[in-house]
Amino acid sequence: MGDLLSSRRAPRARLRELLATSAPLVAPGAYDALSALLVEQAGFDVVYMTGFGTTASLIGRPDVGLLSAAEMVDNVRRIVSAVDVPVIADADTGYGNAINVVRTVQLYEQAGVAGIQLEDQVMPKKCGHMSGKALIGTDEMVGKLQAAVAARTDPDLVIIARTDAVAVSGLDEAISRARAFAEAGADLLFVEAPTSEEDIARVAAELSGVAPLVFNWAEGGRTPPLSLERIAELGFALVIYPIGALLAATTGIRSLLATLKAEGTPVSALPDLPSFEEFTDLIGLPEVQQLERRFAGD
Repeated sequence: MGDLLSSRRAPRARLRELLATSAPLVAPGAYDALSALLVEQAGFDVVYMTGFGTTASLIGRPDVGLLSAAEMVDNVRRIVSAVDVPVIADADTGYGNAINVVRTVQLYEQAGVAGIQLEDQVMPKKCGHMSGKALIGTDEMVGKLQAAVAARTDPDLVIIARTDAVAVSGLDEAISRARAFAEAGADLLFVEAPTSEEDIARVAAELSGVAPLVFNWAEGGRTPPLSLERIAELGFALVIYPIGALLAATTGIRSLLATLKAEGTPVSALPDLPSFEEFTDLIGLPEVQQLERRFAGD
């Protein structure tokens, strides 16, 4: 948890250290500061800010390009402030052309992210596991990635290039685009939504050595749910689990509200919930109380 008065660590350098290890780096998805804090407290070394979850939690709508860059940056700023571990953030298409990408990278970097993900869809984009996507040209995306690399002021900021070409024009095109994105300066490559283990293995084999790879373990999505051992065997550097926390929160809230509706009070549900004291400890009340005593004066 980010202490109120502590200086921030160097999350970008830390992310690069974590990505350099032999085992895949596991990044659960968070959609707000509280879910990010829970990811950190569970012992994970990195948080992934999901665009899908951010859209659902902020406006209660699907991930179809409805949020602006400012809304996404505001959310990630709060997430970064809540945790000490590095945060990787979805930045969708960069919210426009290459010049918009320059501004997007600047804003995300100012917000404190350790990594930023950009994708090659046409605006407005769609979740990578939805149908009806469209792509910009490879050359245009290469220009956007070159702009992202030029815009970062910290060379440790990790730039992840995602292609959604598998669903639009096939695996060959996706692999070709990924190679071009690596040449443009992307630090990690993210081939979205392969639909078979054979295709996943081909992505890993053909892009091995080009750049470290991202595996999107999208809960309920189109990609087969491989074991972490198999993902490691294939050589992926980063595994994101984008919406599990969001789905779990939805289930928990539904259950509580069903009890309240049926019984008139939440009494029978309380044994399964954190106590008030447990929750206030979780979100840092002891630190606030200590600071109150420190600065109370005589």
